Amino acid sequence: MINKEDARHLVETTVPFIQRAGLRAPVMERGRVVTTMPLAGNTNHIGIMYAGALFSVGEVTGGAMFLTSFDADKYYPVIKDMHIRFRRPATTDVHVEVRMDEQEIARAEQEAATKGKADYVLQGNIIDEKGEVVAIMTGTYQLRAMGT
Repeated sequence: MINKEDARHLVETTVPFIQRAGLRAPVMERGRVVTTMPLAGNTNHIGIMYAGALFSVGEVTGGAMFLTSFDADKYYPVIKDMHIRFRRPATTDVHVEVRMDEQEIARAEQEAATKGKADYVLQGNIIDEKGEVVAIMTGTYQLRAMGT
C-alpha cells in the first residue's frame, strides 16, 4: 500500500485541473476519505461554486479511496458512472466524506483477483461551511487487475 502522504500528493497533483482547482484531501485513511474544494477560483458566472468543481470534489474520492485501500501494484481504478444531485447553491468552500468498510474492500479485492475487475460504489454528501448539503454524489468505480 502507498503511504498516506504519497497518496495525498498523487490525489492533489496528478490531474492538472484538480491541482489548479485547489482540491485537497485532508483525510486519507483505509476505508475513509475526505476531499475539499475551495470556493475561491471555482465560481461560475453568478458567483456560486461551479457545478464542475462540485462534481470533481465528489469524483476524486474514488481514486483517493483506491490509493488508501487497495494495492496499486496489483490493481488500478476507473470510474464507470457518476451521479450528482445539486440541492442548493454552494457559496462557501465544500467537503465530502466517503467510507468503505473492510468487508466491502475485501469483497472488491477478491472479485478483482478472480474475475479481473470489481465494482465499488461510494456515496457522499457534499457539504458547505454552514453544514448544508449542497449536493449528493454517487460514484460507481471499478477496481481492475493489472493487465486487464
